[in-house]
Amino acid sequence: MLTDLTDAQWAELEPHIVVVECAKGDHLLQQGVHDMEQYFVLDGMLKRVVTDAEAKEMILRFAAEFDFETSYAAWRLKTPTPYSIVSVNKSRVAKLSLPIWVDFIDHHPTLKAVFEYEVMRLMSEIMAHTITLHLLDAPGRVHRFERKHPELAQRVPKKELAAYLNLSAETLSRLKKRGKI
Repeated sequence: MLTDLTDAQWAELEPHIVVVECAKGDHLLQQGVHDMEQYFVLDGMLKRVVTDAEAKEMILRFAAEFDFETSYAAWRLKTPTPYSIVSVNKSRVAKLSLPIWVDFIDHHPTLKAVFEYEVMRLMSEIMAHTITLHLLDAPGRVHRFERKHPELAQRVPKKELAAYLNLSAETLSRLKKRGKI
């Protein structure tokens, strides 16, 4: 999304952006907070994760280079973030305050329309993923991920992929060894 900005838009936004280096496992956003930021992945990979009271995690999505992560819907609804955003590996991320981002896109209606469309597309993708976890068997879930996200299929660590597909790492390995995936 940042690559789509005009020079004038970039000049307006750039003073508000901070680039951060993230190590594997660093939390950029904690589930349940009200202080939110907008994230643009420059290098590496992030994951959106929900954690329950027993600390069990469910990975909702991955975001890699040229993608973004946001809690825009929660911010608009004035609710706490329903998930965390965590670095999957060593990553570089451009971030800025969500209120500043919203003010910026409010002044650029075309950019706002594109951004809001992408947010809705991501929410639809997460809903489809959740449904897939219930309807497809293990090999079917792996094949769907490979089909839907070929750019990530070889990059997501196997342990993270297994968690995303609601499988154990051992089951994922066994499926691969038996030639089912």
